[in-house]
Amino acid sequence: MRVLGIETSCDETGVAIYDTDQGLLAHRLYSQVALHSEYGGVVPELASRDHVRKLLPLIEEVLSAANTSPKQIDAVAYTAGPGLIGALLVGACFGRSLAYGWGVPAVGVHHMEGHLLAPLLEPNPPSFPFVALLVSGGHTQLVDVAGIGQYKLLGESVDDAAGEAFDKAAKMLDLDYPGGPLVARLAEKGTPGRFEFPRPMTDRPGLDFSFSGLKTFTLTTIAAHAGADGLPDDQTCADIAWAFQEAVVDTLVIKCRRALEQTGKRTLVIAGGVSANRRLREKLTESLAKIGGEVFYARHEFCTDNGAMIAFAGAQRLLAGQTAELGVNVFPRWNMETLPPLAF
Repeated sequence: MRVLGIETSCDETGVAIYDTDQGLLAHRLYSQVALHSEYGGVVPELASRDHVRKLLPLIEEVLSAANTSPKQIDAVAYTAGPGLIGALLVGACFGRSLAYGWGVPAVGVHHMEGHLLAPLLEPNPPSFPFVALLVSGGHTQLVDVAGIGQYKLLGESVDDAAGEAFDKAAKMLDLDYPGGPLVARLAEKGTPGRFEFPRPMTDRPGLDFSFSGLKTFTLTTIAAHAGADGLPDDQTCADIAWAFQEAVVDTLVIKCRRALEQTGKRTLVIAGGVSANRRLREKLTESLAKIGGEVFYARHEFCTDNGAMIAFAGAQRLLAGQTAELGVNVFPRWNMETLPPLAF
């Protein structure tokens, strides 16, 4: 089965073709970072309009790169949620219309399930069951995964997601959007140990997260060392970035290890934009090795939103006979635990 995947949940337009026999044939991604950077965050209406402009050219480009004609596409998968409703509607309407015009089935894919399954695209994929950390700008969740569609939420952020906290810290440090990679880059110049930031909710039982207090602590620290322009000197900014990143990373690592110990599992999958953070990968690998655990990731280009993960996740559900009705339905909020289970 050859599946065209479409991702338009937020500010990246992703298109890919996945073949269940040959694997990933081609993928393309267009980022709207330049469009939204002057606003310091995603503007939903602009995001939707840009998806309209970019989607068809990307589909044509992917078809050409995969040496595939529309007649060779067996199904279409598109992101049905969660995400920005306008952006979701662009991809869903486009994907469902293509499927109808080509006379093939379509399926709506859960965006976070796409992230969760992205590491299965790698040459050395993880085996079920495992614990997954889904960590991005919109989500921070620990999920017990028995198989595709067999998800049990273990814990999640009660306020800001980890990626959102990175972006807000970047704004405090007068860095551009998106801020996560810029904070990580600035942290590389930081002095270890100059500042000690709290590790929120790690001193109590449970697997939930909270990053709002850490955000406030960061703001207070910046204010305490600010100069006439409202910011500390360059080295102090780097030291604060280092301390902030260490606090977020340590919090995630502690909770991941706790989740593995509580479930009795030794395999962790980490997915989402923050999973590309080098420091997080280093510390997770080091910590899990102490308990005989192993961590799996998607390649960097599939950590952020992309069409490949949607094509792959959609293919699994299409193989199981799941399809979408002719009407277009999207779900800005969508509990992953409600997805039907599949045998893999």
